[in-house]
Amino acid sequence: MPLNNSTNVYFNNSHLISFQQKLFKFLIEILKKIRLDKRLKIYNIGKSRFKKILSKQDYDLFIPTYYDINFLNYIGTKPFVLTVYDMIHELFPEYFSNSEILVQNKLLLIEKANRIIAVSENTKKDILKIYPNINPAKIDVVYHGASIKMKKKVKVDLPEKYLLFVGTRAIYKNFNFFVDSISKLLKEKKNLYLVCAGGGSFSKSENEYIAKLGLTDKIIFKTFEDNELGFYYKNAQCFVFPSIYEGFGIPVLEAMASGCPVVLANHSSFPEVAGSAGVYFELNNSEDLAIKISNLINDKNLRNEFSRKGIEQAKKFTWESAARQCINVYEKACASINN
Repeated sequence: MPLNNSTNVYFNNSHLISFQQKLFKFLIEILKKIRLDKRLKIYNIGKSRFKKILSKQDYDLFIPTYYDINFLNYIGTKPFVLTVYDMIHELFPEYFSNSEILVQNKLLLIEKANRIIAVSENTKKDILKIYPNINPAKIDVVYHGASIKMKKKVKVDLPEKYLLFVGTRAIYKNFNFFVDSISKLLKEKKNLYLVCAGGGSFSKSENEYIAKLGLTDKIIFKTFEDNELGFYYKNAQCFVFPSIYEGFGIPVLEAMASGCPVVLANHSSFPEVAGSAGVYFELNNSEDLAIKISNLINDKNLRNEFSRKGIEQAKKFTWESAARQCINVYEKACASINN
């Protein structure tokens, strides 16, 4: 667990958070409100405590949550397990301003880690393709689960008939390609809309692009609370995930668990997650994507078929199973030091 504080909503609402962590979090929030957090260097206080605890060596295993390498200076011979979520910075460095230093740090941790958890077979394959010197035997694949819950009393103002896009729309998420692909379909179907849930309000360039296609009145941005997301999925004609790359793709799992047909490209980790429950299109093929979506929205029986398939497929991925597998990996990491 985090030593000081966390921005993770689920952790902060769980029984795992300690009184000291709650106190530290409350202090940070107060100092932020009065704009003293940076002046008092509150985060440096956290770093100092972090260094002190690691240096005591009073733990069996360290689990970094990202690719910050500073902990290496303090853990000595203690084992650590690195989780690699994707290799997007290595595969598409042009999309990221900080890719060079992040890639360097990540490689150092991959090389030094006692065990590595990859979130899909595709991510493991990408690690070994980019860094063939890494021993594949120290990489374990542990899939994510889905936390989405279906709330019966949720009320959200949504169109009667809509396609769904969830989350950030930047760069490799392929949003402009998606909008361009369905522009004709949206214009032909007067009662059909595209709902974009989360990911921040449309940028100026996005609004300009949408207006250029004549779709200003057909594309709707919505913010949502966690307990509302299941409603968005459940009532959509289908969920479309046009991303060019994902290490796993949790929204795909969320959609399937909610009974929403999923449309996605047949590449990356998607076939692992969606299996036969996915409606696949050829990556970056606008015509193929439009056809696959049109087939679904025009055929209720087809939608119901993929809804049922998705619900069954989603049952294969649980956080309980992920937790058991992670514990197994952690035990192997500790055993590698003791043997």
